[in-house]
Amino acid sequence: MWIWIAVVVVAVIVLGAAGVRLLGKLDGLRRAGARLQKRQADAAKLQESALKLQETVLVVQQRAELMQEHLAALPLNRK
Repeated sequence: MWIWIAVVVVAVIVLGAAGVRLLGKLDGLRRAGARLQKRQADAAKLQESALKLQETVLVVQQRAELMQEHLAALPLNRK
């Protein structure tokens, strides 16, 4: 009878140790998931900023082309 009790106690201890390790790994995975979500949000913000910058560059390029056309139309710059 005592042998069966000892086997059950050892089994419970082994399962408890495995459970603690598993919970530790799950906590690490949860933290990693939170970091990934934060990086994803940061990446989305950077992408939005890049799109705004691209639009600004296009506007500046259009203005530069317009200024070149105006400068080319000036009588002093004709050759």
